Order: sequence, then structure tokens, then C-alpha cells
Amino acid sequence: MASLPKPPAKILARLREGVVIPAHPLALNRSRKLDEKRQQALTRYYCDAGAGGVAVGVHTTQFAIRLPEIGLYKPVLVLAKETLDAREKTAPQQPLIRVAGIAGQTQQAVVEAQIAAELGYHLGLVSLSALQNASNDELLTHLKHISQHIAIMGFYLQPSVGGRRLDYAFWRHAAEIENFLAVKIAPFNRYNSLDVVRAIADSGRSNEISLYTGNDDNIVVDLLSTFSFTDGKASPKLRFTGGLLGHWAFWTHKAVEQLEDIKQILTKEQPIPQRWLNLAQQITDVNQAVFDFHHQFRGCIPGIHEILRKQGLLENLLTLDQDEKLSSGQLAEIDRVYEAYPHLNDDHFVEENLHHWLK
Repeated sequence: MASLPKPPAKILARLREGVVIPAHPLALNRSRKLDEKRQQALTRYYCDAGAGGVAVGVHTTQFAIRLPEIGLYKPVLVLAKETLDAREKTAPQQPLIRVAGIAGQTQQAVVEAQIAAELGYHLGLVSLSALQNASNDELLTHLKHISQHIAIMGFYLQPSVGGRRLDYAFWRHAAEIENFLAVKIAPFNRYNSLDVVRAIADSGRSNEISLYTGNDDNIVVDLLSTFSFTDGKASPKLRFTGGLLGHWAFWTHKAVEQLEDIKQILTKEQPIPQRWLNLAQQITDVNQAVFDFHHQFRGCIPGIHEILRKQGLLENLLTLDQDEKLSSGQLAEIDRVYEAYPHLNDDHFVEENLHHWLK
């Protein structure tokens, strides 16, 4: 029997060390066609900002890229691959984690996994949104089929943007899949998040499965927290080592600095400075504005685009869905948090480098 496809050792080491992985947006021109120049500029921005990889074909890239009439799933993966390849030639000592979004029913998901693997992607971030009524056993069979083609990063996507409830039992058994190597925890719910972490702890594979926060509403607290589910000294202590976040698709240079500072705090095992708890709430305030929490996240992707447009990385806010726009009052909220928290943006970094990325 052929061995399962595993990422190279240097990629696994970076994954377990913990890095910033932005969820890559989709750049469109005024005709709503792929803007390759700006798509590549975004990837270059993430690399130069210090991100440890990118996730392409995910929610932030827009699930509609898979529609036959759109046909952009493979093109955006190819474009990111070529841009990352060029980057790694100049900085081979910094391997970049390549995550491909995997979605749909099993047949479609396997095809996407095969495409991603052929292009050299290391992990498939598997959305289960298309299997809303499937049992745990059916979901696990789905994952096992995909794992034959690419290593899996599990994904707990919040139900309000198309995810589904996934209980402790599901995650406990998912952790037993040999090629299940990481999980993005993004239910935007403390109880659901704890279900996943506890399941990984109980699986005995906590040293093999990397936890990445996707809780854009609780980023800093997730990263600062230690999880232990008994009082015994032998109880494994788990942490989120990094994040794969739509929120990190903008102001990425600052996100990298924040993650490195958090790692230093945790390494020294000192009390968490109060300023970090204050910073955590400020970042969450930014997120509610950009992700359009007050309108059930309807303006989430245009909100991300608006920040990138302000910085010159994107030309417009257009998405594949013509009805997807900023919600009423959302622009004012984005302007408010931009003015309130100037220390969180990386405008100066982008301004200095934008002309290089757009070449």
C-alpha cells in the first residue's frame, strides 16, 4: 500500500512552530475577471510581511471560484504556486506552507485535493459545508478519502457563514486519521472551540496535530492561552501555535510582529502584560467592523477588500457575487477603527514596498 502524502519535514517543523497564514483574497478587475497582477501582489505582500505561508481557495478567496462558469479554482492555486516558487528561490531558508481550500461533496473534494497535491500544496483545509446533513461516520469517511491525496488541516467553520456543528466525538475520531496533521478552529464560539482542543488532547496526538486559531473574534486570547483538561502533571498542555485567518489578510506585517511577541511572552512564562489584553479587545473591535458582525458577516469579504483598497493593494471591492457589498454603515465603522487604532495597521510598510509587488 502506498504511503500517505506528507509535507516535507521542514514544512512540518514550521507548521508546528507556529506561523501567520493569511487567508488569501481574490483580486478582480472592473470586469470581475481575475486581476493576475494584483493577485500576485497580494501574495508578495504576505511573503515580505513575514507570513509563514498562505491559504488559497478558502472562504476569503470566495467559494464561487469553483463554479463551472467561473472556473478559477485551479488558476488561483497556480498563480499562488508560481509566486511562492519565485519567492522561495530568493529565500530558500524560509519554506512557505501552502494550504489549499478543499470543498464540496466527496467526489469534488477529492478532485480538488488531487489538483492541490499536483501543484505542490502541503495541506488541504477541508470545509464540510457541503455535507450539512452527513453523520459523523460519513464525515470521517469523507476526510479519509481526501487524506489519501493530501495531508489534512481540519476546519471548524462558524455556522453563520456556511459551516455546521461538529461535536467532540467527530473531532476525537478525526484526530485518529493518520494524515490529519492540523486543525483550524474557527467556530467563533468558546464552547465549540474547547470541544476541538479537548478532543485533540484526548487523542494522544497533541504533539502531532498543530492547532491554528481561525477565531478572528478572539485571536490574541487564543494565542496567549494554555489548555489543560485535568489537574494532573502528566496532562498535556496545548496551545494554538499560529493562526490561519481572514483577519490576517490585511495588516499582515503587524500580525507577524504580534505573533512573535506572543511567543516571547509564552517562552519566558511570565505574567501576561495587561496591554496585551487591551490589544486583544482592540483587534476584536477592528474585526467586528471589517467582518461586518452587525449584519451577520454579510460584508466580510468586501470589508477585507476595503482595507486592502485603502492601502493600494486592491483596485476595488468587487467580488464574484454582484450582490456582495459593504453593508449599510460598515464603511463608517471601518473608518472609525482605522482612526482609533493606528498602531495596528501596516500602511507605512505597504507604502514602501507596493511598487515592487505590483511589478
